[in-house]
Amino acid sequence: MHVIVVYDVAEERVSKVNKFLRCYLHWIQNSVFRGDITESNLQRMIDGLKEIIDLNYDSVTIYVLPSEKYLKKINLGIVKGTTDMIF
Repeated sequence: MHVIVVYDVAEERVSKVNKFLRCYLHWIQNSVFRGDITESNLQRMIDGLKEIIDLNYDSVTIYVLPSEKYLKKINLGIVKGTTDMIF
C-alpha cells in the first residue's frame, strides 16, 4: 500500500517525529512523508507515533492508498524531496 503522512506537532517533537518517519517513508517536504509500506510496518509506525506525539495536542494524518498508481499528484512551484535518486 502507499501512504502519505502529514503532521503538525509541537516544536519540541518535530525532529523526533521526522527522524522516526524516515525509518519507514521518504521525506517529501516539511511535515510530509510518503511511500510504500506493508500493513505490519504501517501498524508499527502508527504505534511508534502514538508513543512520540501528545494525542491531546499534536496532529498526524495518514492517507492510505492501495498503491501509488492511484495517486494523482500536481506540484506548483519547487518540487522538494524527490525520490528519483534513490536506488
